[in-house]
Amino acid sequence: MSLSLRALHRLVNAVVLPLLAAPLPVSGATLHKVKSRASVPAPVKASSAIIALPLTPIVPKGQRLCSARTPTGLGYTMLRPGSGAKPTQGDVSLVNYIGYLATTGAVFDQGMRSPLPVNGVIPGFSQGLQMLAKTGVARFCIPAAMGYGSQASGPIPANSDLVFQVELLDFKTTAEVESMNRPPATEAPAQKDAVPQP
Repeated sequence: MSLSLRALHRLVNAVVLPLLAAPLPVSGATLHKVKSRASVPAPVKASSAIIALPLTPIVPKGQRLCSARTPTGLGYTMLRPGSGAKPTQGDVSLVNYIGYLATTGAVFDQGMRSPLPVNGVIPGFSQGLQMLAKTGVARFCIPAAMGYGSQASGPIPANSDLVFQVELLDFKTTAEVESMNRPPATEAPAQKDAVPQP
């Protein structure tokens, strides 16, 4: 008995393709649970809970650890390498960052497109900035001695090890920043009747 090509095509479309498209259940109970979840979405109700302020997210333990350490004790993990030159002590960096406590993961500060002078931040942050090239993202694990030491600072308790995730967007020299901030020089108006000089 020989099937024509057209008849074989119809047989495949009618019998085999629907079987391939159907999910294969592990058990009848699993199939029943999947159908009930897909057919009836759970209703969402408005919450009357008050969100405590300030909003302080907690960073998970794995994102509070660094994979390498410099000779000075700064921990770091390069999350995305950048390219090109790196800032120096006299530069001003433009960064996205989030800072949190190493012990609890409580976020104490964050900023987007924040201009920070490389030599105007805590020593660990300064050293970390000088390790990044533009577009690079790193996590810096800063020991208390390279942070605020025995002094508390706002929500940061004394002797706290800190973690920062930092993205270096750009950096400029101090001279470039000053020239950008200077108002443009005004030119003296040209005199109409002036005689050109040779």
